[in-house]
Amino acid sequence: MNTDPTHTDPTTTDRTTDRTGDGPATAGLPPVAPDVVAAAVEGLTARLRKKLDATIESYAALPVAFTDGVLRIRCGEDTEVGLTPGPTGAVTDAGQAVCTCLLSPRCLHRAAVLGACPVADADTPAAAEPVPALAPADTDIPAPTGPTPAQTAAAAALWTAAAAVLAAGVPAAGAVPQAELLRAAHTARLAGLHRAEAAALRVTRGLRAARARHDGHRLADLVSQVRELLLTTHLLAAGDPSPALVGTARRSYRPGGGLRVYGVCREPVITATGYGGVVTHLVSEDGRWYSVADVKPGGPARARGAGTASVMLGSGTLDHARLSRGGLLITGATLSPDRRLGSGKGVKATPLGGLPWTSGALAALFARPLSEAVAARFAESAGTDPERADATARELIGCDLILVGAAGEQLLARELPPGRTEAGGPLIRLTPANSHPDLAHTANFRRLASRPGLRIRVIGRLDPDRAATLRPLAAGPVPDTGDTLRLPAEWDGHADLGYDRIQGAHLPPPDDLAPAGVLHDAPHDPLAQAPLWRLRRLVEAAVSGGRRAVAQPARDGDRAGSGAALRRGGFRAAADLSTALTTEADRRTRDVFGRTAEDDPGHYARVWLAAAVYLEGTEQALIRATWQGDGPHA
Repeated sequence: MNTDPTHTDPTTTDRTTDRTGDGPATAGLPPVAPDVVAAAVEGLTARLRKKLDATIESYAALPVAFTDGVLRIRCGEDTEVGLTPGPTGAVTDAGQAVCTCLLSPRCLHRAAVLGACPVADADTPAAAEPVPALAPADTDIPAPTGPTPAQTAAAAALWTAAAAVLAAGVPAAGAVPQAELLRAAHTARLAGLHRAEAAALRVTRGLRAARARHDGHRLADLVSQVRELLLTTHLLAAGDPSPALVGTARRSYRPGGGLRVYGVCREPVITATGYGGVVTHLVSEDGRWYSVADVKPGGPARARGAGTASVMLGSGTLDHARLSRGGLLITGATLSPDRRLGSGKGVKATPLGGLPWTSGALAALFARPLSEAVAARFAESAGTDPERADATARELIGCDLILVGAAGEQLLARELPPGRTEAGGPLIRLTPANSHPDLAHTANFRRLASRPGLRIRVIGRLDPDRAATLRPLAAGPVPDTGDTLRLPAEWDGHADLGYDRIQGAHLPPPDDLAPAGVLHDAPHDPLAQAPLWRLRRLVEAAVSGGRRAVAQPARDGDRAGSGAALRRGGFRAAADLSTALTTEADRRTRDVFGRTAEDDPGHYARVWLAAAVYLEGTEQALIRATWQGDGPHA
């Protein structure tokens, strides 16, 4: 881990980059500030802009040489672009990107190299304070008064750029529309609209990943990012007074004082952008979650090795395997916004004995019914900033379960409620946190699947996008029962499912396990079985294919087909929104010469946004319902 307390790694500051980032094609190139990219594209002539996308694609694969502090990319026999990153490692000024051709700085070479670089986050000082949407400090109005005129104008400009990207779709949202979005994002930053700026950067990265067909790209993620950007800018432009819409400036590690933390489990990390490592999760005596990360370039091989690597925190005498079962007394701690522990020079850490899962703050994890813990997660993340909602959703939860059976790679289980010996509640799906063959998750699931009726204590992460699904990171024995795991003493009461491999000797004989019931059918999944997929397909087609893809059903005479199916399923609002979206997408106006022109992209974006917000809310309601009640019995 970097010893700089302000250092950030790819698993902390931008989880969107981890999943759908600019990708391996830009390996070796430094991140570039949004306004620098936007200015370079704006300086091109119309003829050169038409060549920009193809040039970026070809330049992204060029080798990068490093000499005298300058990254050099040769773009031809006599042309070279030099990038000189600043102290943060990013190109933040136009003068840090120089081309040797005669047209520089308004040249295609320079713009294409900058366009091939990852998009940098806002470089915010560590001491920066949140910028709320409040009236100026010298006024007497105590309540929020909404965004200022400058913020409203910046939000409206960002809305316009985002609406244009939505109308274009992924195929047509190349470097020029992206530059317009980045320019508007920079204006939003200057106006103090931190949430809107962050949303625009996530959309830009998602578009790049989609156009490059990166393995880590998910269309559902890009749809969510576009929805968040349009919703935030729409509400700000309308003068919504909620300070949450403005957001807060990103801050680096801050002083955390003295801490006493105990290891819970290790989680291997493999990202789509070529990083690998480990995150060890910790809990304090008052139940707060913390973590220590060691994630660097290296992929799966590094993720395997990092599980037993030394923890670069304080004295560095512990490795991650021991820390996950031990503890630390830390003085001079530094913390990231998501409570990740830094390793600055002033940090000192003394190893402590571990805390078993049956005592203290860890025991409290299993004292709450699972339905209550899940409901709290959904309630905390509803309507909040996406980064905060993501951090909330990623916070670990614990429960006791009895295994019922298996369905593919998934395990099916029922909860053992606190204080009860019999299982109850809905069927819960347990899905491997990472299915990479170099990790132990899948092998452990296969071993556990051989013991229906086994009782296990699990710590894992809620999957907010799937019906009643948990992703376990660690498992241990349920106290006071023989029908449970029999782990080696050196594992100190739990198995890290990504690293420790459960063997047959760690399980009770099959004949010793009481029947857990007969699984007749796969568990009910209202989200998969509802006709909402028709609206989801339309909403996703708008992002992946643009306005023309949404209009196609109307031109084929199938405008009412999806609407009728949705109405038959009882989703009348979804039917109306589906019809409105296809109708608006196919709307055409004519100019004074009678030529066909597309209608206002802003109005089309509003109709799409209404459908996307309805879809997200309805799907989340269906997912929440799968965690409640008794459900169908196996």
